[in-house]
Amino acid sequence: MQVPLGAYVIDTRTGRLGIVMGHEGPYVQLRPYGGGKEWDADPEAVRHATPAERLRAATAYANARSRGEVP
Repeated sequence: MQVPLGAYVIDTRTGRLGIVMGHEGPYVQLRPYGGGKEWDADPEAVRHATPAERLRAATAYANARSRGEVP
């Protein structure tokens, strides 16, 4: 699946939500919501995130920021 840069996707192998940062070789490069270390995912193992999944990630990040767990 070819996904555009900036798209919110779910890596179905890990269950993690990521933002598409690029395409390198056979992989899609994803970064966690709110930043962090990128990881490579198989393009066949990603799907577009639902609005509920995006909201869940945003809420988890906001809560972590309020607890001082992320800058």
